[in-house]
Amino acid sequence: MHVETPASTGRRSGRRAALALVAIATALPLLGTATPSAGAAAPAAAPFDPGDAAKFAKLNKQIEQLEKELGGDLAKLKDAQYAAKKAHLKSRVLEKDLIEARDVVARFAATKYMMNGEDPTVTFLSSANPSELLSNASLVSHLAQNQATKVEQIQKLVNDQVQAKKQAEAKMAEVKKEIQDLRSRKTKIQSLVKRYKPESPSTGMGGVTPRMLKTKNTLDLEFGPFPTIGCVRSTGDPQDHGTGHACDFMVTTGGVMAGGSARTQGDQVAEYAISHAGALGIKYVIWRQRIYDMRSPGWRMMENRGGNTANHYDHVHISVF
Repeated sequence: MHVETPASTGRRSGRRAALALVAIATALPLLGTATPSAGAAAPAAAPFDPGDAAKFAKLNKQIEQLEKELGGDLAKLKDAQYAAKKAHLKSRVLEKDLIEARDVVARFAATKYMMNGEDPTVTFLSSANPSELLSNASLVSHLAQNQATKVEQIQKLVNDQVQAKKQAEAKMAEVKKEIQDLRSRKTKIQSLVKRYKPESPSTGMGGVTPRMLKTKNTLDLEFGPFPTIGCVRSTGDPQDHGTGHACDFMVTTGGVMAGGSARTQGDQVAEYAISHAGALGIKYVIWRQRIYDMRSPGWRMMENRGGNTANHYDHVHISVF
């Protein structure tokens, strides 16, 4: 028959408290452990609405409609749309982290309230077996020393969420501005589009349209040879490539950023395409993370897509009407 002694009871309660303390210590590094008073509510951390999903969906529909009216793929507008979506997703992730942080702080506050306002770590120390006190006291000391850091962490999370919300709103505003700009130029753009009779996808020419084939052959004759010219594809985000209205004129291989003679070749191709856009029916040119759209002339920087090929540093992309 086992008889409970004060020492064994103390050891058991000490072990239970130690486990509870370790659980709290595991949860706290991401949070800040502001010490709420007994019965106090958890720190307010209301989630943000990063960009309003309904408004975002509405803008996407407007983009689709404009593409039908203004000659197809609006890469310049799609780039602004990409930036808004990226900012929106970042804000959503931070919002989720903030909600989780709030929940853990609320549980900590509830635990303290149920213990009549006493700090669980203090209660543990007072009931722990003296032989276990040193190691457990060290753990509590570690928590106390890192208190300021934890408070800074949760504050940074709140600040990051505020900034992400502002960035998402700013990117949404850029999309709206691009849409307004295109609409203000709608008559001129439609007049430009009317100059070029729509062409059907072809067979026997690799799937490119006759206009794209003419542009490809002209540029190859003027500035070739190129390491390769890629036109029709359906993988990734094909856009005009999928309908045979675009080709990529590679000036390097293996994703290497163009420099020296390769960059000169790319510059010449881009400049020629822009200056002869009217004769060739060119819609837009992308080169070195910049886009020049004939429907809204002028070079404009694009979002960073994360690589030389994705950012068009190794090839010139040309789309035709």
